[in-house]
Amino acid sequence: MRQLRYALIAECVGTFLLTLFGTGVVAAAVVGGAQVGLWQVAAVWGFGVALAIYATAAISGAHLNPAISLAFAVFRRAEFPFTRMFAYWAAQLAGAALAGVAVLAAYGPFVERFEAQRGYTRGMPGSQNSAMIFGQYFPDANIVGVDAAARALVSAPAAAAIEGFGTAILALIIFSLVDKRNAALPNKGLAPFFIGFAVAALISVFAPLTQAGWNPARDFGPRVVAYFAGWGSIAIPGTSGGFWAYIVGPLIGAPIGAAVHEYLLRPGLPRPRPAQSAPSGQSEPAAQSAQSGQSAPADSVRGPASANGNGGLRRGRRGETEAAP
Repeated sequence: MRQLRYALIAECVGTFLLTLFGTGVVAAAVVGGAQVGLWQVAAVWGFGVALAIYATAAISGAHLNPAISLAFAVFRRAEFPFTRMFAYWAAQLAGAALAGVAVLAAYGPFVERFEAQRGYTRGMPGSQNSAMIFGQYFPDANIVGVDAAARALVSAPAAAAIEGFGTAILALIIFSLVDKRNAALPNKGLAPFFIGFAVAALISVFAPLTQAGWNPARDFGPRVVAYFAGWGSIAIPGTSGGFWAYIVGPLIGAPIGAAVHEYLLRPGLPRPRPAQSAPSGQSEPAAQSAQSGQSAPADSVRGPASANGNGGLRRGRRGETEAAP
């Protein structure tokens, strides 16, 4: 029970950090003009994901994303049972909502000035240009526009499909990076950086279409804050009634991406070598390391993140090292 309590605190704090960086950089770009181009926003997002993973992975495995938690509950049931998943979801949603409150408190006056300068009435059509700081919209209001012709470009089912597709790619990358048999990344401590980089790349490709959420908690937590801060129906259910796309899409996509790794890629990875007798005067793990030129492989893989995505190194109860995105 004590271990679960600290894992939930870590999930809340990690999702808070991830969402704070993500919604914060959008606020800086939309109402502050602080970023130049989509890639700068995406890069800050990606670094935020990586930092959040590094901060919490050794405690909870740093899922920081309900969709990733679901994928690990499906494919890593021995390490992450379904009974733990719903508690993780609650912690992640709480952390994301707290980040929404923090961004609103910091940028509130700037948002009000932005709305006044452009003649937006909060809660009325057009105010999604400011609400997009907190929740995502399809297509991206700041890039494509908010009129009926712009909204017709991406339907709610299409947005859900795009969110599912992007989250599937993210889950595939996470499962691949933290797999102990994947020798392409022998240092699993680098996994958080590459997961964050994957998030940044996906945002750069798909943000004009859906703002690239990939994380139900990151979208819904701040969206609830926006609802109560005056955006009302612009936040929930959204201008096209499609807020559900950012929940359903990732929850379907993440297990699909994980399944691609588990059933199509993982069977082709090299299997661990059988244990060999250690030479006289040398321990068995050291002998294996000397023969392979690498550290002895970890005994188990523990889930990541994010983004969400996530990674790091974790010590198991029996003393083994676990890869935890």
